Amino acid sequence: MDKKLFVQAIIKFLAGFILVGVLIFLPAGTWSWWQGWLLMGILFVPMFGAGLVMMKKSPDLLRKRLNAKEQESEQKTVLLLSGCMFLAAFIVAGLNFRFGWIILPDWVSWAAGAMFLAGYILYAEVLRENVYLSRTVEVQENQKVIDTGLYGIVRHPMYMSTLLLFLAMPLVLGSVISFVIMLLYIPVIAKRIRNEEEVLEKGLEGYTEYKKKVKYKVIPYVW
Repeated sequence: MDKKLFVQAIIKFLAGFILVGVLIFLPAGTWSWWQGWLLMGILFVPMFGAGLVMMKKSPDLLRKRLNAKEQESEQKTVLLLSGCMFLAAFIVAGLNFRFGWIILPDWVSWAAGAMFLAGYILYAEVLRENVYLSRTVEVQENQKVIDTGLYGIVRHPMYMSTLLLFLAMPLVLGSVISFVIMLLYIPVIAKRIRNEEEVLEKGLEGYTEYKKKVKYKVIPYVW
């Protein structure tokens, strides 16, 4: 095991855990919020497990995802917008619980939790299928077009999975207002996909033909 990579992964995991916890529970004004703990559990327990699997089976992919730095200027704007969206959604969810603005039934949180886990399973399958998967928009050395499995259904299954994950999170927290905020993710990823496909068409051999073969970007028969 690469000890340096392990330490780096643990530090980033703990930093993410603390940050999300602060963003959720501080606005809520209490630790006694079961939806908040539900989200923390379904978010970070599978993440920890996936990290251990990647550490053992795909350390290069884990290293690449931990050290990713976006080079495309357009994508830096996308990341900034995404960050602001997450901040707003988590803070509003906490305030919604604290002040009881719009309270959704408990079953919504459980159903959204199941939807979130389905998104996680989908995301894991994408990681398994595509060893070139990166957090940044780039063409890597010796990269090839993947056109089997989920990539034979939509061109960007990673965004299909993150769409499920991100839209489920505010509902797990029981906040319809945060859900509306998270809908902004749709135009954000549309912008990212547009730029990403421009980069791939220019630098990845066979991608133009792949676009003709697989018509849908994110959702089969819809988008």
